[in-house]
Amino acid sequence: MGAEEPLRSELWVKRQRCAVSLDPARALLRWWPSPGPGAGAPGADACSVPISEIITVEETDTHGKRSGSGKWQKMEKPFAFTASRPKHLLVFINPFGGKGQGKRIYERKVAPLFTLASITTEIIVTERANQAKESLYEINIDKYDGIVCVGGDGMFSEVLHGLVGRTQRNAGVDQNQPRAALVPSPLRIGIIPAGSTDCVCFSTVGTNDAETSALHIIVGDSLPMDVSSVHHNSTLLRYSVSLLGYGFYGDIIKDSEKKRWMGLIRYDFSGLKTFLSHHCYEGTVSFLPARHTVGSPRDRKPCRAGCFVCRQSKQQLEEEQKKSLYGLENTEEVEEWKVVCGKFLAINATNMSCACPRSPQGLSPAAHLGDGSSDLILIRKCSRFNFLRFLVRHTNQYDQFDFAFVEVYRVKKFQFLPEHVEEEDSDLKERGKMRFGPVCSDTPPCCGAASNSSWNCDGETLSSPSIEVRVHCQLVRLFARGIEESPKEERDS
Repeated sequence: MGAEEPLRSELWVKRQRCAVSLDPARALLRWWPSPGPGAGAPGADACSVPISEIITVEETDTHGKRSGSGKWQKMEKPFAFTASRPKHLLVFINPFGGKGQGKRIYERKVAPLFTLASITTEIIVTERANQAKESLYEINIDKYDGIVCVGGDGMFSEVLHGLVGRTQRNAGVDQNQPRAALVPSPLRIGIIPAGSTDCVCFSTVGTNDAETSALHIIVGDSLPMDVSSVHHNSTLLRYSVSLLGYGFYGDIIKDSEKKRWMGLIRYDFSGLKTFLSHHCYEGTVSFLPARHTVGSPRDRKPCRAGCFVCRQSKQQLEEEQKKSLYGLENTEEVEEWKVVCGKFLAINATNMSCACPRSPQGLSPAAHLGDGSSDLILIRKCSRFNFLRFLVRHTNQYDQFDFAFVEVYRVKKFQFLPEHVEEEDSDLKERGKMRFGPVCSDTPPCCGAASNSSWNCDGETLSSPSIEVRVHCQLVRLFARGIEESPKEERDS
């Protein structure tokens, strides 16, 4: 039998006898109704599935008979289909996140699929905050093919910090240095959504469905994702993959922390309270434009599976880094930092669309997961009505950046210095003046004095309003493939 000739046999699908053809050339398994042995060629009713997406195969006898040629050979290990499939996983389960259903979701929906695919697991049910992060610093992670977190965005953040931190420690990289080149982790992270929002899962898979995420893990999908490091005075504060928000979103998270007794409704309550308060904050934003990217925040080209923008942008960024490495040019000195002063209702930086069921398009619909940049969104002081119009745009198809008081930039680094600088940040202010020129507090104030807001970093409050942010291109990989285009999107493109 020739190497390109399909192998044929039979199987039963929903109690119907079907002929089956394994096509090695196209890596497809096809099947179609067959009234008897050896009958018929595939017709219009034939179905097919890529071999890479077959979960498991079991050989059974039908009435004691087997096909005489091209029969299935029993497979001891289903992951033999592809080498990239995980065999042994470390699973962290947060039993308290969201509605407290994490353990139940894993046991009922995910564990049976892992068993079917012959994936072995070690399970840690967390009992306190940061347990997953601390565990990843201590245990031997070399024996695992990936880390799975069952919970919400907070649980994912714990695993991210533990895995990235452990990788840097092993590589001898000082995370507290803002300009340090971080080392990517070889392990992928799988997310089983069981939280209240699950923004990271929704923005990378397109749905918050536990079985869908489990299947992405089983078939060994791999999706590179950017991570931003957030520093203050040469000290790492946190890593961010979704939203860094100052002003509106910072005030919401800070206020909601005081109302945990209210449960999940505290976010709605704090959101309404913050909106009615209508506070704005003065400061200076300085940023380095991401000139290596091939897209823009308003090009209406969302990040999708097999994204060309992410691939091309990474290649161009690597070319920039090579020039800097060999001394041909210092890209940071050649490129010009931009400075924006003013009074802002909100300052948002997104590494992804930040889509969720409530906001299907997200805060920045065209943000890309792995292009080495962040979309910096500045919402200047405006009326309460206009700010409401801006917020409503997040729930529909209209361009949320199409307002005179909204600016959006694609950046690879940025810094923020509030008007009211703490004493410990006075040297930071002086360095900013030397590098970028006068900051806002050197000019007449545009309104009465106001206190500083807080930064919302992926749902956690940062301790300092003065921060320095750098995007690390494709620092981690998820068990995902990105959001796959819908038929409508394919027609529109």
